[in-house]
Amino acid sequence: MAVRAEDVCRKARRFMRTGFRAGEAAAGRMASGGDWIVTAPRRAWHLHGDPFPMNPPRRSFTRRSFLKLGAAGAVVAGFPQVVPSGTLFGAATPGRRLNLALIGLGNRSRALIPAILEEKANIAAVCDVDPMQINRVRSGAPGIDGKKFKGPDLSGGLAKAREYSDYRRLLEQERNIDAVVIAAGQRWHQPMSEAALRAGRNVFCEKPLAHSCAEARSIANLVRGTRLVTQIGTQGGATDAFRRSMEIIQAGLLGQVREVHCWMDRTFPPSEALATDADPVPPTLNWDAWCGPSPLHPFKLHYLGGCLKWGRWLDYGDGHLADMGAHAHNLPLRALELGPPERVSVRSGEPVKASYPSSNSFRWDFAPRGKFGPVSVWWHDGPDAGPPRDLAGDVVATYGRVPTNGCLFVGEKGVLYSDAWGQKGVMRLKSDSSPKCRGVLDHEAAKPLPVVYPRTPGQNHMKEFLDACKGGPATFQDFSIAARAAEFGMTGIVALRLGRDIEWDSANLKAKGAPDADRWIHLPQRRKWIS
Repeated sequence: MAVRAEDVCRKARRFMRTGFRAGEAAAGRMASGGDWIVTAPRRAWHLHGDPFPMNPPRRSFTRRSFLKLGAAGAVVAGFPQVVPSGTLFGAATPGRRLNLALIGLGNRSRALIPAILEEKANIAAVCDVDPMQINRVRSGAPGIDGKKFKGPDLSGGLAKAREYSDYRRLLEQERNIDAVVIAAGQRWHQPMSEAALRAGRNVFCEKPLAHSCAEARSIANLVRGTRLVTQIGTQGGATDAFRRSMEIIQAGLLGQVREVHCWMDRTFPPSEALATDADPVPPTLNWDAWCGPSPLHPFKLHYLGGCLKWGRWLDYGDGHLADMGAHAHNLPLRALELGPPERVSVRSGEPVKASYPSSNSFRWDFAPRGKFGPVSVWWHDGPDAGPPRDLAGDVVATYGRVPTNGCLFVGEKGVLYSDAWGQKGVMRLKSDSSPKCRGVLDHEAAKPLPVVYPRTPGQNHMKEFLDACKGGPATFQDFSIAARAAEFGMTGIVALRLGRDIEWDSANLKAKGAPDADRWIHLPQRRKWIS
């Protein structure tokens, strides 16, 4: 009997709604009883002896093998954990207008929507736990922080978008959605992304991809072998300067790089305990749903207003390391082909309580990798953040001072500096006659180097994602890379919460000799909002 593709897709969707919930262990998750779930992957991320693969092995599924699996029930353990919706492997029909769903209508979504509309995509559905947030975006009214929106009028682009307050209902009911854009808080990134992928949708998610090392591993396992399109929101990676900087470093123009310093001079008040008294909850806000997979604490107004508000509180975000460190570490991760760190340390301005400290210096030590020697990567934040003075001479000669943010590669033959997004790279070789750095796109020594990495038209991060959804070139920063970046960053949070240096065992998701670190590696998640 002939098997029709639409029948298979229908079976696959039914499997997505039931099979994964019935077999959470096979999906790499382990119930922990009560209202909580702890992410604990069934199999290690490393396969075939490689603990942190640069290019994870991908399974290839043909249309015939997919149909055979669908006809057989598609519940064997080897079946890929994500199945595309609408078409077999995630790519929409070329030329067809894409239908998108947007989850999280806060400040970040206001920056993403114009880029989506510019590419003529249709925003078919929106979701937020506070309908007033949706109304603010539709009307252009000031955000919850009172700041006026200075961008273009978005009301027309959202006029026909259906509204939801629960992302799970959106994924169940919006059957014609091609892609989901996730701009909710960090605590939501992994559960929402996994839910969308399991529903067969392409996913764009803001950074970082996870709130713990175990979450990063869970989603890394999930996307292994998928042909769905994914992209993480580190927009600097779409620029020519970012990719040219990768080519320069990998060609050896700087010699061996032994040290990389990333920084941002933002600061928070000193770390403090959680408040035990509650403020009145805004009448339209579902506070329980806002907390989502994280603990339900008494409501305080200081949690609302964006990543510099809730991101300060470690149950909901991971401070400046997650916010700007996720941008700044992207270039060293890619250019130096970093695997997992061996050792992680942190020094903070004060003991950590429930909120991110006022100043921090994190250090990750990485083993040699192929042609690259051992290297230490740093993240500094706080009012005096910056690289050590004895390494900043070329940067100061170029800009007159140490910039407020950046990423500085210190090599045997020279230095390369970019802003924290990796999009304004300059370099200086020790053999240069000028004391000032020159741009990575026009430095004489770099001009003979071949172009290795594809360039994105218009250096447009969202366009790259949407083009890939239509069957165009693959995205440059998919979730396999974002999961590596998230584990990298979250090991720093483990050391911060533990209060001491750690030796990291990536293969087993363990801090060696520190069983008390497990609680920070495998953060519990409330099941109520993710199942």
